[in-house]
Amino acid sequence: MEPCIHRDTDSVEFYTPERCYITELSNSSGDKDVSIARARVTPGVTTCWHRLHGISERYCILSGRGLVEIGELPPEEVLPGDVVCIPPLCRQRITNIGTGDLLFLAVCSPRFSNDSYEDLES
Repeated sequence: MEPCIHRDTDSVEFYTPERCYITELSNSSGDKDVSIARARVTPGVTTCWHRLHGISERYCILSGRGLVEIGELPPEEVLPGDVVCIPPLCRQRITNIGTGDLLFLAVCSPRFSNDSYEDLES
């Protein structure tokens, strides 16, 4: 990793088949240890069941209210300041149960790559 500053103004939000919006804040081959994305889930939406191969993920809840489901744990409400830890191969999804957007950081280690993603609903 080289010293640098990533500006949010350089990032573009895009909609994913997982049913959420993603803004890649940091995900480059120059920093293979971690990636950071901002996820936005609109009210009433549940993301698709999925899991990541070889990648640990943390959801850092920024705003809104969610209902997170990970592995075999019972669904649990999450609020701003909560951190959800998701080990590799652990199934996961989150529902926005609030009236505004649910925003969270998705921090992946090592960094996220599309080939690590497995859709569990197809």
